[in-house]
Amino acid sequence: MTKAKRRTILYILLAFVLAAIFLFPIVWVVISSFKSANEMFSWPPTIFPKELTWDNYRSSFEKGDFLLYFKNSTVVTVCSTLLAVIINTMAGYAFAKYHFKGSNLLFMVILSTIMLPLEVLMIPIFQMIKALGMYNSLFALIIPTCATPTGVFLVRQYFLSVPDELMEASRIDGASETGIFLRIMIPLAKPILSVLAIFNFMWRWNDYLWPLIGIRSPKLYTVQLALKNFAGEYSVDWNSLLAMSVVSMIPMLILFLIFQKQFVQGMATSGLKE
Repeated sequence: MTKAKRRTILYILLAFVLAAIFLFPIVWVVISSFKSANEMFSWPPTIFPKELTWDNYRSSFEKGDFLLYFKNSTVVTVCSTLLAVIINTMAGYAFAKYHFKGSNLLFMVILSTIMLPLEVLMIPIFQMIKALGMYNSLFALIIPTCATPTGVFLVRQYFLSVPDELMEASRIDGASETGIFLRIMIPLAKPILSVLAIFNFMWRWNDYLWPLIGIRSPKLYTVQLALKNFAGEYSVDWNSLLAMSVVSMIPMLILFLIFQKQFVQGMATSGLKE
């Protein structure tokens, strides 16, 4: 066996070990969601349930109005993701292909906000949505997240890798700036748009802190806020919590399986520049 083959086998084994380490908590949550309460806390602990039971899922939906919570999360996530893709794509395209006075400075200002944690921005954002009358509504969860500096950066880096000659040739053929953007650039940007959509979907679906601040009515709870209902002051309903946690993973898994090819391609090319 050559040295190159041994190195390849070593890398593959290392990848399997790392994958097992990172996937074990998720697999444990999924498996434990089918265990009974007695078996979950039995000693010695068991990896696989002795008897599969769907009671955890059935009781979880009966205890809380999770169909309403899933509806709220879906509305917030889909609307926020669509707005984020549209706004970030236009902003990133403008910074990549159009040079105007102060464009680099403006881009650096936008990019510098990545260093600011949400805890620093929560008070001014809260004051803004309250002044606009959006507090305790789903708009409070959608509007503040419809544009992100990370999204602008990723789109800009991707469009920098697209040759300017395409735009010049299109202008010679009589295409308008809007036509160039919609008919040429957007189809070329499908990989990075998929990355942007997946990231925003994941951020908004799993967001907990900002919905906790932006809304107070239980009828407007998202899934992540509803999960805390299973944790009381003195006890935690682990069976129901694990079952609903598994259900909350399904939309993200489906989205990634659909766009995984574009996601990998977009991540591989978003940092390239000719």
